[in-house]
Amino acid sequence: MHVLLVDDEPLAREELSYLVSQHPAVTSVTQAEGVLEAMSKMMEQKPDILFLDIHLTDESGFELAEKLVNLTDPPYLVFATAYDDYALQAFQVNASDYLLKPFEEKRVMEIINKAEKQMTRKQSDPVQTTEQWATFPIHSDDRIFLINPETVQMVSVDERNVSIFTDDKCYNTTGTLSGIEQKLPPALFIKTHRSFIINATKVKEIQPWFNHTLQVTMENGEKVPVSRSYLKVFKERLNLE
Repeated sequence: MHVLLVDDEPLAREELSYLVSQHPAVTSVTQAEGVLEAMSKMMEQKPDILFLDIHLTDESGFELAEKLVNLTDPPYLVFATAYDDYALQAFQVNASDYLLKPFEEKRVMEIINKAEKQMTRKQSDPVQTTEQWATFPIHSDDRIFLINPETVQMVSVDERNVSIFTDDKCYNTTGTLSGIEQKLPPALFIKTHRSFIINATKVKEIQPWFNHTLQVTMENGEKVPVSRSYLKVFKERLNLE
C-alpha cells in the first residue's frame, strides 16, 4: 500500500513515517507539509491511505478532506492530530479513523490493518461500478481542478506540457502522458499516438490519412492522429475491422 502523510511539523512526519513503514503491507511512504503539496503528490501517485493533520501552516486539513469527498474512490482517510475535539467534524467529511498525537505504534498498526481489510473487501466485491468514474485532480493556473473523466475529450502532450481538453475547457498542466493515462478509466480512453489519448465515446469522425494512418475528429473539433503503431488496437477498439 502507498501512504501519504500530510503534516507541517517535520518531526511529526518523520515519526509517523517510521511507524507506518514498519507495517509489512506498506510499500511506500510520501510526505507533504501542506494542502497544495499533498494534492501534487496525489497526482503523481494515488495514496491508499492518507494521514492528514488538521492544523497546518495558514490552512486546514479539512480543505483537502472536503475535496476528497467528491472522489468516487478516495484514499482511506485518517486524521492525525493533537486535538481530540474535531472527531465529529472529521467523520462528517468521511474520515475512516482518527489518530491522536503522540503516536502509538500499536494504534498505527491497527489503523493500517483496518485499511488493508477494507481494500481487500473492495477488490473482492463482484459489483462493478462501470458507470461512475472517479474524478482526478489537475494542477493548473495555481489552482487544483477536479476533472470528471467522462467530460474529457482528449489529452495531448508536447514535451512536459500537457493539455487536457474537456467538453467546455482546456486545462494546461505539466507532467507526462503516461501519468495522466493512469488516472483515466481504460474503458473510456485509448492511446492513438505517443502524444495523444482520446475518449473513444467522443469520436465524431474518422478519416484516412497519410501513409495508411488515420485522423480522428473529436466532438470539440480537435484533430488527432492515429499513428501506425496504435492503428491495429484503435481499429479493434472501435470495431473498424
